[in-house]
Amino acid sequence: MGNKLAPLVVVVGLLLVLGKSTIFIVNEGNQAIITEFGKPVGKPITNAGLHFKKPFVQEVRYVDKRILSWDGMPNQIPTKDKKFIKVDTTARYRVVDALKFIQTVRNTSGAKARLDTILDSATRNIISGHNLVEAVRNSNAIIDNSAKEKADIEKKKAAGENYVEEGVSGEIEKISTGREQLSQLIVEKADSELAGFGIKLIDVQLRRISYEESVERKVYDRMISERQRIAQKIRSIGSGEKAKIEGRLTRDLRKIQSQAYRKAQALRGAGEAKAASVYAKALNKGPEFYEFVKSMEVYQSSLGGKTNFIISSDSEFLKHLKGK
Repeated sequence: MGNKLAPLVVVVGLLLVLGKSTIFIVNEGNQAIITEFGKPVGKPITNAGLHFKKPFVQEVRYVDKRILSWDGMPNQIPTKDKKFIKVDTTARYRVVDALKFIQTVRNTSGAKARLDTILDSATRNIISGHNLVEAVRNSNAIIDNSAKEKADIEKKKAAGENYVEEGVSGEIEKISTGREQLSQLIVEKADSELAGFGIKLIDVQLRRISYEESVERKVYDRMISERQRIAQKIRSIGSGEKAKIEGRLTRDLRKIQSQAYRKAQALRGAGEAKAASVYAKALNKGPEFYEFVKSMEVYQSSLGGKTNFIISSDSEFLKHLKGK
């Protein structure tokens, strides 16, 4: 029985080995190239599923057909206006011709080496052909906003209102290309060179732009100067408002004091008038008593102490002392 099954086992084993070397699977994210003795044969297989090849003499090489990313090394590049900046770029690409890709760069490592050379060169050429402002800004919105702010300031000046000019002072350079357009120019320049390697460049992004130390210092100095100018303007407005408030307080205080003084004087005058009226009435009722009281007051103030008087005995001044 065992001798009868041995041939069957051998046949099954041979069929499995043959099937393994004949059948291969292509996943959704891959495409395949069949090589025979190292030489590509036929067209790339881009459809996912089960496929066949000649056993033993043919091999399958897989190439990714998804969108792949590339990250460059930051490079120091001089701009057209002689400013040195460090540019960090990133890109996305896809293998569109697997046969050409295998024949030229062989794998993703070889593709990265080509991308390093071509994209770095294209980036350097494009950036160095434009001014710094073209790589930094993407539109002239800052100029439009500045013009709008100046119009608002003129209205406030005409109305006599306080204002703080927070925008960038001085002349602002206008751009004609912009950051996004520079990225597109890099794509156009590099894509034509990468086509020979079966690679299609999707996009390039200027991920980060940093200034060279001397340029960065100037930028920071200008930013500090702008903030200090705005702070000084705000302080000036605050001082002006403080002076106005203190002036109003002083004016109101003087007004209150003046009204209080006028009222006090009116009350004092009324009191004195009433007192005079009372005194007048009292005098009219008893003039001799009034004369006596006043004489006593004069005696008290003049005859005290060691004062010596030489007065005639019939003097009117002494009449109350004589009992008259």
